[in-house]
Amino acid sequence: MGKSLKAAVIGTGVISKQHLSFLDSSDHSELVGVCDLSAAAAKYAAETFHAGQAFTDYQAMLAETKPDVVHILTPPNTHQKLVTDCLNAQAHVICEKPITPTYEDFKTLWQLAQEKNLHLIENHNYRFNEAILKIEAMVKDGTLGEVQEVEVRVALGYREAGGRFADRNLPNPVHKLPAGVVHDVITHMAYLLLRFMPEVDRVAAAWSNHGGGDLFKYDDLDALLLNGQQHARLRFSCYTKPECFTLFVRGSRGYAETDLFQPFLRTVIPRAGGEQLSPLINHFVNGWDLMGSSVKNFRNKVMQRTAYEGLHRLLDQTYAAILHNQPMPVSFEDMDKTNRLIETLLAEENRV
Repeated sequence: MGKSLKAAVIGTGVISKQHLSFLDSSDHSELVGVCDLSAAAAKYAAETFHAGQAFTDYQAMLAETKPDVVHILTPPNTHQKLVTDCLNAQAHVICEKPITPTYEDFKTLWQLAQEKNLHLIENHNYRFNEAILKIEAMVKDGTLGEVQEVEVRVALGYREAGGRFADRNLPNPVHKLPAGVVHDVITHMAYLLLRFMPEVDRVAAAWSNHGGGDLFKYDDLDALLLNGQQHARLRFSCYTKPECFTLFVRGSRGYAETDLFQPFLRTVIPRAGGEQLSPLINHFVNGWDLMGSSVKNFRNKVMQRTAYEGLHRLLDQTYAAILHNQPMPVSFEDMDKTNRLIETLLAEENRV
């Protein structure tokens, strides 16, 4: 391969802006085609992000442009066929989450990718956000000690009037997934938990539809996961405010927390002042850091920057790995464990 890879994109929804802006600016890629069922949307995306051509038929795009990599950014119920066809066209695939509705469907696609000697990547972008990488580093270097507790909490107003999931006249395809609208974020929640508690022995999951009706399968999840003396919690709610996506990691020496929607990093750890002064030093250091994060977050709001900073990092590493025949930043084991955990959470025998 040369210094860049021919890339194509299927789907021009909200997340496509992040993928397309990366492809437009990266030295590793040449954007040869954009496809959407809407000719206007495909044309707009192609013109805005300097793609070679716009298409409404992805098979025509695959045949004409012969991309090395295809980004599949369509609703989850379309992924199985699209990924299969792209792999059969000899293209590596980067697919938005959830890659498939079920674990068995994922294994089918992975087997095909192996047979074709191609890469298949599910988007685990939040793993590559700066705050998550810093917490991982603190676990690795022993700053937090042995991990004892992990909590991933998401609050999103999916049931609010006017939201993309609340319109009965135009139901979102996500409603048909096994976990309903929770499936829209559960991949992110699962892979983040597994970064800090890689093995799970026992699961107890409470799935609820507090709002009732037949549009939503579930609007609430509260799950407890155990591995020996390690505890973890996955919590999703449509009813708590403010909206958040938080990660909390508590170890035997201290803890760290962040909110990916309003990025900050708070750490409570032993400090150089000893046991007596460490609490005061932690307050001072965290207060200073929070003020800095507030200024940075305000600037990001004004500049319309989002929480997807990890996506560009993931895509850059993925393209570099393909070009240089190196291990993928998201491995088969990462995707396999994530999709198996989701299946476990949904299993009837693990429900409370």
